Amino acid sequence: MNIGLVAHDSKKKLMQNFCIAYRGILSKHMLYATGTTGRLIEEVTNLNVHKYLAGHLGGEQQLGSQIEHNEIDLVIFLRDPLTPKSHEPDIVNIMSTCDMHNIPLATNLATAELLIKSLDRGDLEWREMYK
Repeated sequence: MNIGLVAHDSKKKLMQNFCIAYRGILSKHMLYATGTTGRLIEEVTNLNVHKYLAGHLGGEQQLGSQIEHNEIDLVIFLRDPLTPKSHEPDIVNIMSTCDMHNIPLATNLATAELLIKSLDRGDLEWREMYK
């Protein structure tokens, strides 16, 4: 499965810790991330991550495009809902596009853990029908 990973600045350390904790599961899948997030994940996990541009420089748009083309199966977007972002339309677009294309989306740690454990159990194999 193709997994999209995005984290706002205040959530990047949380994303690193999440990826360390679930490295064994993530290593079985293709990972895609916005530039800085992907680099930080690679540094602490040694996982191979396809990196887009930095989120605010177009990385979120690149991820959104892959979602639109049904090339992403799951998105974990650890976002900071309290800090306004200049690229808020790109953030909303990712969430809306996931909804339109039936892509499971986690925007917080609790949901991310539920999705990653479901992925490991095989509960997301239904995504293969959409390809």
